[in-house]
Amino acid sequence: QVQLVESGGGLVQAGASLRLSCAASRRTLSSYSMGWFRHAPGKEREFVAAITASGGRTGYADSAKGRFTISRDNAKNTVYLQMNSLQTEDTAVYYCAANKSAFWDTSVQDTSYDEWGQGTQVNVSS
Repeated sequence: QVQLVESGGGLVQAGASLRLSCAASRRTLSSYSMGWFRHAPGKEREFVAAITASGGRTGYADSAKGRFTISRDNAKNTVYLQMNSLQTEDTAVYYCAANKSAFWDTSVQDTSYDEWGQGTQVNVSS
């Protein structure tokens, strides 16, 4: 079982940037495709971005395209989410997740992911 730990959240003003990290322990992430999801109060959890195991392909939600970038460093066993031009509607708890079944996939479905971190809070003020 892989343990995922997110970090990098915080309180920022609209227009600022944050970089979230997702570090893994117990198992290497290099065989898994990875995703970022977020959950805002009163809303359902939603897909943000995903990356294949090799890092060769990525996928983004429409709300993230052009502003967010997902990347990974398999040598460091870490996945990142660079978030630029943050908006108040980006306020949420952000979770990383591992898809152990399909290393080639950038699934937008949370049911495709087997392991989840505990989340990191991102608050964007106006």
